Amino acid sequence: MDKRAGCIGYYTDGDALLVAIKAIRAQGIEAFDAYSPFPIHGFEAAANIRRSWIPFVTFAGGLTGLCCGFILQYWTSAVDWPVNVAGKPFNSWPAFVPVMFECTILFAALSSVAAMFIVNRLPNHRNKAFDPALTRDAFALVIEPAIEDARAQAALATTGATGIRSVFVEGWS
Repeated sequence: MDKRAGCIGYYTDGDALLVAIKAIRAQGIEAFDAYSPFPIHGFEAAANIRRSWIPFVTFAGGLTGLCCGFILQYWTSAVDWPVNVAGKPFNSWPAFVPVMFECTILFAALSSVAAMFIVNRLPNHRNKAFDPALTRDAFALVIEPAIEDARAQAALATTGATGIRSVFVEGWS
Protein backbone atom coordinates (compact mmCIF):
# COMPACT_ATOMS: atom_id res chain seq x y z
CA MET A 1 0.00 0.00 0.00
CA ASP A 2 1.36 3.43 -0.96
CA LYS A 3 1.39 6.31 1.48
CA ARG A 4 0.13 9.66 0.23
CA ALA A 5 2.83 12.35 0.17
CA GLY A 6 0.53 15.20 -0.82
CA CYS A 7 -1.47 16.65 -3.66
CA ILE A 8 0.19 18.55 -6.50
CA GLY A 9 -1.21 21.14 -8.88
CA TYR A 10 0.62 22.41 -11.98
CA TYR A 11 0.41 25.96 -13.32
CA THR A 12 1.27 27.61 -16.63
CA ASP A 13 3.53 30.39 -15.37
CA GLY A 14 4.90 32.16 -12.31
CA ASP A 15 2.10 34.70 -12.11
CA ALA A 16 -0.52 31.94 -12.01
CA LEU A 17 1.47 30.20 -9.27
CA LEU A 18 1.67 33.42 -7.25
CA VAL A 19 -2.10 33.93 -7.53
CA ALA A 20 -2.63 30.29 -6.52
CA ILE A 21 -0.44 30.69 -3.42
CA LYS A 22 -2.50 33.69 -2.31
CA ALA A 23 -5.74 31.79 -2.96
CA ILE A 24 -4.57 28.70 -1.04
CA ARG A 25 -3.58 30.86 1.95
CA ALA A 26 -6.94 32.65 1.78
CA GLN A 27 -8.61 29.23 2.14
CA GLY A 28 -6.70 28.70 5.40
CA ILE A 29 -4.21 26.13 4.08
CA GLU A 30 -0.72 26.77 5.42
CA ALA A 31 0.88 23.34 4.81
CA PHE A 32 2.09 23.74 1.23
CA ASP A 33 5.24 24.11 -0.81
CA ALA A 34 5.71 25.83 -4.17
CA TYR A 35 8.21 24.97 -6.90
CA SER A 36 9.44 27.16 -9.72
CA PRO A 37 12.38 26.97 -12.15
CA PHE A 38 13.33 30.56 -11.24
CA PRO A 39 12.71 33.01 -8.38
CA ILE A 40 9.33 34.74 -8.42
CA HIS A 41 9.13 38.32 -7.16
CA GLY A 42 6.64 38.54 -4.28
CA PHE A 43 6.68 34.82 -3.49
CA GLU A 44 8.00 35.26 0.05
CA ALA A 45 5.28 37.73 0.99
CA ALA A 46 2.53 35.61 -0.58
CA ALA A 47 3.72 32.42 1.13
CA ASN A 48 4.30 34.25 4.44
CA ILE A 49 7.98 33.30 4.54
CA ARG A 50 9.76 35.30 7.23
CA ARG A 51 13.23 36.78 6.91
CA SER A 52 15.93 34.26 7.72
CA TRP A 53 17.96 34.57 10.92
CA ILE A 54 21.06 33.08 9.24
CA PRO A 55 22.72 36.47 8.54
CA PHE A 56 22.68 37.20 12.26
CA VAL A 57 24.29 33.81 12.97
CA THR A 58 26.92 34.55 10.31
CA PHE A 59 27.68 37.94 11.87
CA ALA A 60 27.95 36.44 15.36
CA GLY A 61 30.21 33.66 14.04
CA GLY A 62 32.44 36.19 12.27
CA LEU A 63 32.67 38.38 15.36
CA THR A 64 33.54 35.32 17.44
CA GLY A 65 36.25 34.39 14.92
CA LEU A 66 37.66 37.91 15.01
CA CYS A 67 37.88 37.83 18.82
CA CYS A 68 39.32 34.30 18.87
CA GLY A 69 41.96 35.23 16.28
CA PHE A 70 43.01 38.27 18.32
CA ILE A 71 43.03 36.38 21.64
CA LEU A 72 45.04 33.51 20.14
CA GLN A 73 47.73 35.81 18.81
CA TYR A 74 47.81 38.04 21.86
CA TRP A 75 48.16 35.03 24.14
CA THR A 76 50.97 33.46 22.10
CA SER A 77 52.96 36.68 21.53
CA ALA A 78 52.43 38.59 24.79
CA VAL A 79 51.62 36.04 27.49
CA ASP A 80 52.73 32.51 26.67
CA TRP A 81 55.94 33.15 24.69
CA PRO A 82 56.90 36.84 24.71
CA VAL A 83 59.86 37.37 22.38
CA ASN A 84 61.16 40.87 21.75
CA VAL A 85 61.76 41.12 18.00
CA ALA A 86 63.37 44.41 16.87
CA GLY A 87 61.73 46.34 19.70
CA LYS A 88 58.21 45.54 18.45
CA PRO A 89 55.57 45.66 21.20
CA PHE A 90 54.16 42.32 22.32
CA ASN A 91 50.60 43.44 21.59
CA SER A 92 51.14 44.53 17.98
CA TRP A 93 47.59 44.30 16.65
CA PRO A 94 48.41 45.42 13.07
CA ALA A 95 50.48 42.27 12.70
CA PHE A 96 47.50 40.25 13.94
CA VAL A 97 45.11 41.47 11.19
CA PRO A 98 45.68 38.70 8.58
CA VAL A 99 45.05 35.89 11.07
CA MET A 100 42.08 37.74 12.59
CA PHE A 101 40.61 38.15 9.09
CA GLU A 102 41.04 34.45 8.28
CA CYS A 103 39.49 33.40 11.60
CA THR A 104 36.57 35.76 10.94
CA ILE A 105 35.91 34.15 7.55
CA LEU A 106 36.33 30.60 8.90
CA PHE A 107 33.98 31.04 11.85
CA ALA A 108 31.39 32.92 9.78
CA ALA A 109 31.38 30.23 7.10
CA LEU A 110 31.16 27.32 9.54
CA SER A 111 28.39 28.98 11.55
CA SER A 112 26.46 29.69 8.33
CA VAL A 113 26.69 26.08 7.22
CA ALA A 114 25.59 24.84 10.65
CA ALA A 115 22.67 27.29 10.67
CA MET A 116 21.64 26.16 7.17
CA PHE A 117 21.53 22.55 8.35
CA ILE A 118 19.32 23.59 11.26
CA VAL A 119 17.00 25.85 9.23
CA ASN A 120 16.55 23.30 6.44
CA ARG A 121 16.18 20.44 8.92
CA LEU A 122 18.96 18.48 7.29
CA PRO A 123 19.63 15.65 6.98
CA ASN A 124 16.04 14.94 5.98
CA HIS A 125 15.28 11.26 6.56
CA ARG A 126 11.57 11.60 5.89
CA ASN A 127 10.46 9.40 3.03
CA LYS A 128 8.92 12.06 0.80
CA ALA A 129 8.05 11.87 -2.88
CA PHE A 130 9.79 14.44 -5.05
CA ASP A 131 9.81 14.82 -8.80
CA PRO A 132 13.13 16.37 -9.97
CA ALA A 133 11.36 17.95 -12.96
CA LEU A 134 9.56 20.31 -10.57
CA THR A 135 12.58 22.55 -10.17
CA ARG A 136 13.64 22.29 -13.79
CA ASP A 137 10.64 23.16 -15.92
CA ALA A 138 7.41 23.26 -13.94
CA PHE A 139 5.43 25.63 -11.76
CA ALA A 140 3.78 23.55 -9.07
CA LEU A 141 2.06 23.85 -5.73
CA VAL A 142 2.21 20.84 -3.40
CA ILE A 143 -0.23 20.63 -0.51
CA GLU A 144 1.18 18.50 2.30
CA PRO A 145 -0.52 15.24 3.37
CA ALA A 146 -1.79 16.90 6.56
CA ILE A 147 -4.71 18.19 4.45
CA GLU A 148 -7.24 15.58 3.30
CA ASP A 149 -6.90 14.56 -0.34
CA ALA A 150 -10.40 15.67 -1.38
CA ARG A 151 -10.01 19.09 0.26
CA ALA A 152 -6.55 19.56 -1.28
CA GLN A 153 -7.75 18.66 -4.77
CA ALA A 154 -10.77 20.95 -4.45
CA ALA A 155 -8.55 23.81 -3.23
CA LEU A 156 -6.14 23.35 -6.14
CA ALA A 157 -9.03 23.16 -8.61
CA THR A 158 -10.34 26.54 -7.44
CA THR A 159 -6.93 28.15 -8.05
CA GLY A 160 -6.85 27.26 -11.77
CA ALA A 161 -4.34 24.42 -11.74
CA THR A 162 -3.86 22.87 -15.19
CA GLY A 163 -3.21 19.43 -13.73
CA ILE A 164 -3.96 17.98 -10.31
CA ARG A 165 -2.87 14.63 -8.93
CA SER A 166 -2.13 12.90 -5.67
CA VAL A 167 1.49 12.06 -5.03
CA PHE A 168 2.48 8.85 -3.28
CA VAL A 169 5.74 7.81 -1.69
CA GLU A 170 7.18 5.05 -3.82
CA GLY A 171 8.09 1.78 -2.18
CA TRP A 172 6.17 2.48 1.01
CA SER A 173 5.39 -0.65 2.96
